[in-house]
Amino acid sequence: MTAPELAVASPDGFGRMYRRSFHEQPTVPSITTVISQQPLDLDGWRSYMAAKHVADHPELRAALERPAQLRQLVRTAVDASEAYARSAAERGDRVHSYAEQLALRALGRPHAVAESRESLREHGEEAYAASVDTWWESFDVEPLAAELTVWNHELGYAGTLDLVARINGRICLIDYKTKGTTRDGRVKPLDDKVAMQLVAGMKAEESVVDPEAGTWEPWAYGEDPLLIAVAVGETEAATVRVNPEVRRSHWITFCQLRRVWGARVEAAGAGRVLLPLAPPQRPLPGSPDALVGPSQAVG
Repeated sequence: MTAPELAVASPDGFGRMYRRSFHEQPTVPSITTVISQQPLDLDGWRSYMAAKHVADHPELRAALERPAQLRQLVRTAVDASEAYARSAAERGDRVHSYAEQLALRALGRPHAVAESRESLREHGEEAYAASVDTWWESFDVEPLAAELTVWNHELGYAGTLDLVARINGRICLIDYKTKGTTRDGRVKPLDDKVAMQLVAGMKAEESVVDPEAGTWEPWAYGEDPLLIAVAVGETEAATVRVNPEVRRSHWITFCQLRRVWGARVEAAGAGRVLLPLAPPQRPLPGSPDALVGPSQAVG
């Protein structure tokens, strides 16, 4: 996703954090940083991408007879999954930017719809823009706010909503996810974690008015908006809504993950974790037993 104005990377490696204005230090983690505390096993996916890189490489046949060349090919495959992930993230940024510009245009604000669509075209990704256009028209979207940064003081987190809109008379919080295409030409399904992301956004207490001045206002979109996630692919945009009956469970899980993040930060600042330990001193023959010093004692 795109980088919101008030979000910065934590210098201590604790993910992305938010500040109240451009002139303040970040104080709370982002919604996505909190959710990332949940274990996620990507080993299988990374292994597949590395293996696919080798299998599809045009020099594979020749490398099979040259061990040095084969080792070089394997080394390049190690970075294949990271390169793919970067490419996917950059594509997601371009698609999100296009969707944001559509909303700004509909709101009568300055926009760069043509420029963002041209960027997608230059990267061979204009089909994603067409999917966003189709979704926008079919749902008759009335935007209220785009890329809206929100804050929760009680739990201590912030995040940025892709879109707040009115659809068929109902206030909706909307999150876009750029997805690949299955073999049968359908957009790939969304991960259930998007529900937690939207529920955390729904629990906002404030939204930003002026990030430069650090001006905020009370959350204006109620406690029961419709939570919508849109999977944007090259062939279509598939829309789902969060089941209201699961909101509470996802909110409780998010609260627990926020505590995990806080515990990690606290542990990291508690002091040096591992200390050197020397072997115990042996008493000399004929001397009384001696205890080792406290800095050497095995405890």
